[in-house]
Amino acid sequence: MCIGCHGIPGYKATFPEVFQVPMIGGQPAKYIENALQAYKKGDRKHPSMKGIASSLSDQDIADVAAYYAQQAKTN
Repeated sequence: MCIGCHGIPGYKATFPEVFQVPMIGGQPAKYIENALQAYKKGDRKHPSMKGIASSLSDQDIADVAAYYAQQAKTN
């Protein structure tokens, strides 16, 4: 599910403003985990990310973070 937005170089989406979607491959696992937990709790604001993060268990979040942390960084 993440790759649909976070794996496309230069991808922009409107919600309702235009957001540059960050590439998450190669980011530290703790950063990804903290970001997802913040979306889940509502500390970070983005409707799509809130919905996605809310559907993940804490273990799912840790697994997703570990997976993307091992991916090659793309610019």
